[in-house]
Amino acid sequence: MLKLLSVMVMSLLFIGCTAGKSPHAESSMFQTVTPELATLVQDAYEKNTCYMCGMDLVKHYKTNHSATYGNKKYQYCSLHCFEDHLGQGITLKNPKVVDVASLGFINVADAYYVVGSKKRGTMSRVSKYAFLKEEDAKKFNSINGGLIMDFNGARKKAQEDFKYYK
Repeated sequence: MLKLLSVMVMSLLFIGCTAGKSPHAESSMFQTVTPELATLVQDAYEKNTCYMCGMDLVKHYKTNHSATYGNKKYQYCSLHCFEDHLGQGITLKNPKVVDVASLGFINVADAYYVVGSKKRGTMSRVSKYAFLKEEDAKKFNSINGGLIMDFNGARKKAQEDFKYYK
């Protein structure tokens, strides 16, 4: 009897006591959007994955970047992977980044990046989120911290990720 009671108690500890709910909370990532909200620009069969690292582009959508090389469009999960591709000595054209506020792609030259916020980064310990409107960047910054800078400043910060690789 004691053995049966012990097994029942242990079972409840492992599976939880609530019906229909997982015993573990689902983690939601700030970077993630639903597939319907994501714009995927790559034409390849790997359309849903980062060209450089293979990570899911929808899961890390709010940090996505894109660019063109030759006739081909590339999409990256992060500024880190975009910079990694540039590090191969190629010249990427028409670089864009996702505007966190609208979820549309914008030209990187028009973006205000919030770098180092408390929101988790993609492929880097230092987060980099972009906004088309300065007021959106300031609002995000007031809630989540970090520094507001242009693309060149954010890119320099991304380049720091590679100083130990070379």
